[in-house]
Amino acid sequence: MAGTAVLGRLTWLVAEVAGLVTETPRVRTILLDVPGWPGHRAGQHLDVRLTAEDGYQAQRSYSIASPPGEPLAITVEELDDGEVSQYLAGELREGDEIEVRGPIGGYFVWEPGGEDPLLLVAGGSGIVPLMAMIRHRAATGDRTPARLVYSSRRLEEVIYRHELEELAARSDGLEVVLTLTREQPPGWEGYSRRVDTDLMHEVAWEPEQRPSVFICGSTGFVEAAAGALVELGHDPLRIKTERFGATGGG
Repeated sequence: MAGTAVLGRLTWLVAEVAGLVTETPRVRTILLDVPGWPGHRAGQHLDVRLTAEDGYQAQRSYSIASPPGEPLAITVEELDDGEVSQYLAGELREGDEIEVRGPIGGYFVWEPGGEDPLLLVAGGSGIVPLMAMIRHRAATGDRTPARLVYSSRRLEEVIYRHELEELAARSDGLEVVLTLTREQPPGWEGYSRRVDTDLMHEVAWEPEQRPSVFICGSTGFVEAAAGALVELGHDPLRIKTERFGATGGG
């Protein structure tokens, strides 16, 4: 039975583009209608496969942006040299079809109802699987104390910025900490430096509170953030990481 379940999850399914949402000038969310999709957990990802008219195929992995129980969505950043991301973020249109396979991954997932606070640390498009967790928390009415530390180069590149502002304004225990590492708008009162030990000391939960930690971003970002938390005394076994190249795929 277990083998059958695994094969079922890894079957390619035809997904129709049900909607497109522009998040930033180079990032958009793709809403998908996928008959037969088995459902997913917050933090999982899927594979996308594109097939050209001449039979050439390209495949990439993308984190799932939508929470469990809601229509499937991925958020894609267009890369200058990314053949798949350029198509998905720039050329794909509503009604088009692509193939997807998943969900994939059972380690980097979060479920509501825990007693420990939640610390989410994102670099750039690493926000995507963490946003699925934040949305899942909101949709289920979970009030686990949660803190998002999100590093971006500039304010206009902060993915889901307005939604994050709205969710933080609910005062249900979610805090959002932004740090802009390259440019800051006039009057910016937030952080303007990279995620390091000093920054994490200021904004992270205390190690004694034993938070569940999820970190997602480039390899360098993840290593710096996780290393900073361990240096501050956090239990490495409570730190889950997901890393990728420049932005998570071409």
